[in-house]
Amino acid sequence: MEISNRKAYFEFSILQKYTAGIVLTGTEIKSVREGKASFNDSYCLFFKGELFLRNLHIAEYGFGGVYNHEPTRERKLLLRKPELRKLQAKIKEKGYTIVPLRLFISEKGFAKVEIGLGKGKKSFDKRETIKARETEREIRRKYGV
Repeated sequence: MEISNRKAYFEFSILQKYTAGIVLTGTEIKSVREGKASFNDSYCLFFKGELFLRNLHIAEYGFGGVYNHEPTRERKLLLRKPELRKLQAKIKEKGYTIVPLRLFISEKGFAKVEIGLGKGKKSFDKRETIKARETEREIRRKYGV
């Protein structure tokens, strides 16, 4: 089970990728395993030296009852200290941001988030991305690759 953020690759050029653990409650992990999560407008930010994921929508679990979670609450990301320091230094530079790329379940059964250090694309970069995607699609259609 994997949920990816395709819009992030269109909006940002990803320079580095990191795999981080994510702190979830019981009903949240059950919803994630069912594939009920969405990355619409989600982003990462630092607060008191810790990295948090904001606006990740995880739908309420159907059988959660009174123990259900809030769908868009802030969730803490788990990374090693050197990685956090490196990311925090890069964020202070102009134009860099941390975006979530995909949410997946590891082999051990833990929920993980792949985050990327990205720099925002300009409109002409986006047009080039669209153009490259269309030419690749035409080649596949023409030659059946």
